[in-house]
Amino acid sequence: MKKLKRSARLVEMTQYLLVRPHSLIPLTTFAERYNSAKSSISEDLAIIKEVFHDEGLGELNTLAGAAGGVKFIPKTPKAVSLPFIENICRELAVPERILPGEYMYMSDVLGHPSVINEIGKIFASAFADLDIDVIMTVETKGIPLAYATAAFLNLPVVIVRRDNRVTEGSAVSINYVSGSNKRIQTMSLARRALKEESKVLIIDDFMRAGGTIQGMKDLLQEFRATVKGVGVFVESGEVEEHLVEDYVSLARLANVDSRNKSVTVLPGNYFD
Repeated sequence: MKKLKRSARLVEMTQYLLVRPHSLIPLTTFAERYNSAKSSISEDLAIIKEVFHDEGLGELNTLAGAAGGVKFIPKTPKAVSLPFIENICRELAVPERILPGEYMYMSDVLGHPSVINEIGKIFASAFADLDIDVIMTVETKGIPLAYATAAFLNLPVVIVRRDNRVTEGSAVSINYVSGSNKRIQTMSLARRALKEESKVLIIDDFMRAGGTIQGMKDLLQEFRATVKGVGVFVESGEVEEHLVEDYVSLARLANVDSRNKSVTVLPGNYFD
């Protein structure tokens, strides 16, 4: 790359870091890329680090030594995320969104890339300090949330299917009890999709009693995998007992009164 002025170099370096979150980038990469001395690169990174911190964009961590470099960790402060989630709660608190069984219609909200992107950033902030190998979700509505989260954590996504697909080869299938209606259902994961003893973050769009998430946890036992965290976009607060206890929710369906057409949606336990 041609030699750039510092102002242009700062812009290009920032973009380079933003699209490579959680990746260790040696200083020599920048020095060679911009044909600049490491001392100049270090000064540039100090400026970027300060701006990231002051503007709540994340952390720029420096690792010393011959194998060192810098690593960008996207993190959004809760105080910055809360107004966004409160606005989403207002959008969801419309009686017409309530479906039979007290499920919630959210496809239109989750159809906006900007919304999905922000939710993924919040989840990535919540689980940024965990040692994770892969993001897991179950088809279908949790898929965009999982990919958005994975983009900020720079991790692959594994999708659990409701049934085995011939195009995915041999698979592990289990039966699980749906927490909401107590029905026996099936979920399947291709053997090639997940390495044994992987460390997994589960992301889902909606959790009522937690039967589906518990099913994924049971499925992961077949791969000797470890669940490092669980994130749900909206949880139902009108369930006497959740099958899953340790989870992060961004919004909570606190009250549904079908007779009076009243719905209350509040920020989830992440903001408690």
